[in-house]
Amino acid sequence: MIERILPGSAVGVETFGDLPEALLHPLEALVVRQATTARRSEFSTGRWCAKQALVKLRVPEAPLLPGRHHAPCWPTGVVGSITHCAGYRAAAVARSSDVRMLGVDAEPHAPLPAGVLESIALPEEQAMVCELDSVAPGVHWDRLLFSLKETVYKAWYPATSRRLEFEDARISINAPTSTYSARVLVPSPLRQAGRPLDRLNGRWLVSDGLLVAALAVPAEYAGRAAGTCGTGCSRHTPAATT
Repeated sequence: MIERILPGSAVGVETFGDLPEALLHPLEALVVRQATTARRSEFSTGRWCAKQALVKLRVPEAPLLPGRHHAPCWPTGVVGSITHCAGYRAAAVARSSDVRMLGVDAEPHAPLPAGVLESIALPEEQAMVCELDSVAPGVHWDRLLFSLKETVYKAWYPATSRRLEFEDARISINAPTSTYSARVLVPSPLRQAGRPLDRLNGRWLVSDGLLVAALAVPAEYAGRAAGTCGTGCSRHTPAATT
């Protein structure tokens, strides 16, 4: 499912449940030694997805340990992203020579809890969600907006070493094409064709009770060297501990 929304240069692996065979490297196991059984299972399966994706990319396997803000540190020359929600775990990776920024996110296809939309959406985004609810009620657009913002934050930090908050990116959703764009509203250290790289694009889909989204920026649009650790997740987003 996730590979349907990734660029051809990226590799995705997913599973719809935790895997008993998803064993951790001893150094990875130390990271979750005090976590709950459920947390250890999702962590292990997410790492398994990432390592399977790295195998497909023909990158030697190595432990994926947390870096700054608890996101995985990828092997040199690789960008990646891991996501998990109830009943789903996935990872996407690409060579940094092909993809400069990469972020994926999955959420249950269900409404956001009351009051959350107002805390994560700009006024124009709230108006967009209201309009989409009226013209295409088959999608929980508020939850999708949350997921799309997550992809922006998860892609942004490794490339810039700068964190974003929910109000720092404005999302525009194109319902007919299942695509979206993000305008980063803070100064960007990245350049594209001599201009700040602050407009990002991605794709999304709804399937099997899930919302899945992916954002990727081709490497030729980048203006500075890639980082390999970190996360752009906001202060209260679950993706910060993938």
